[in-house]
Amino acid sequence: MTKHTPLHAAHLRLGGKMVDFAGWDMPLHYGSQIEEHHHVRRDAGMFDVSHMLAIDLEGAGAQALLLKLLANDVAKLTLPGRALYTCMLNPQGGVIDDLIVYFFRPDFYRLVVNAGTADKDVAWMLQHAGQVRVRARRDLAIIAVQGPQARAKAWTALDGLEAASTGLKPFSAAWFEDMLIARTGYTGEDGFELILPIEKTETAWNALLDAGVQPIGLGARDTLRLEAGMNLYGQDMDETATPLESGLAWTVSADTPRDFIGKAALADAPRLRAQRGLLLLDKGVLRAHQKVHTAFGPGEITSGGYSPTMNQSVALARLPKDTDIGDIVEVEVRDKRLKARVVKPPFVRHGKILITA
Repeated sequence: MTKHTPLHAAHLRLGGKMVDFAGWDMPLHYGSQIEEHHHVRRDAGMFDVSHMLAIDLEGAGAQALLLKLLANDVAKLTLPGRALYTCMLNPQGGVIDDLIVYFFRPDFYRLVVNAGTADKDVAWMLQHAGQVRVRARRDLAIIAVQGPQARAKAWTALDGLEAASTGLKPFSAAWFEDMLIARTGYTGEDGFELILPIEKTETAWNALLDAGVQPIGLGARDTLRLEAGMNLYGQDMDETATPLESGLAWTVSADTPRDFIGKAALADAPRLRAQRGLLLLDKGVLRAHQKVHTAFGPGEITSGGYSPTMNQSVALARLPKDTDIGDIVEVEVRDKRLKARVVKPPFVRHGKILITA
C-alpha cells in the first residue's frame, strides 16, 4: 500500500502532480518543475521530506555504537546540535545508506535516513545496538525550507523561530519547543530542515505558504541537488559501490585507531573508479546509466539531466580513476557519441554557476 505523509491532502489541494517514490505518494511538481527550481535558487521554496525517517539513539553506548556503524567519526561532534554527513557501510565497504547524524549528548543522537532504506537501516542498527535504544520516530515529519530568502521567510512565518535560530551555523541544529531546527539541506542553498511533530506539520506548512514560501516537488529537488553535486542514494552510491568511488572519500575517517564496519574492506579495495562531473558540450541530455568512453576505459553516468540554472546538461559519472579534470570524453546518447568535459562538482552553489563551458 502506498504511504502518505501528513501533508498529502495539502499537496492535493495545491494541485500537486503525485507520483510513487520509494513507496510514498509524493508531489513531483505543482505546475512547472523549471519554475520551482528557479524559485529555490532565487527566493525560497519548501519541500515535504516527511518520507525520510528520523531515528533517535539513546543510552550509554550510543556514541560507541555510531563509532562502529558510521564511516565518519562522530567523536568530532562535541557541541550540542552539531551535525555530520556520513555513510553507513556493510562489511564489504558498500554503502547501506547515507545520512545526517545530530549530536546532543554522548548518550543521545538523532539520525535522518533515506525513505527507501529506512526499514533496512533500522534493522541494521538493531542488529548491533546491544543496550542502546533505537527509536524510529514515525511520529515526526520534516519540512525543508531552502533558498536565499528561506531563513528570513521562515522567521516571518513561525513566531519565535528567529530568536531560536539566528546564530545557528551551517550543519548545526537547535530546539525550538518540540521542533528541531537544522541548518542543513539538499539543494546547495541556505535554509532550514524542520523536524516537528506530525500534528503540527500542516499548521507550519500553511504558515510558510502564507509567508510566501512556494511548495516545491521532487522534480526540482532532483535538479537542484544534481547542480549542487550531491549524491542520490540508489543512483550515485549503493551497497555495490564504496564511498571512495562515489565522491565521498571526504566522509570517511580512516586515519584513527577506530575500527568501523567496512574499514578493512576500504583499505584493501583497489581504487579503480572515481566520481567525476560531466558537462555536455554537444546538444542532448545526459541521463543515468548512459555509457561513457574515456581514454582509460569505460565509465557510466550515475545521475544526469538538464540544469535549469546553467541551461545545459550535466551529470555525475563513475569513471576510471585516471580520468582527469578537463579531459574530453564521449557519452552514448541514443546511438550517438556526444562530447563532454570532465569537471569537478558542484556545478552551482548559492545561486552561482561555478563551471562554464
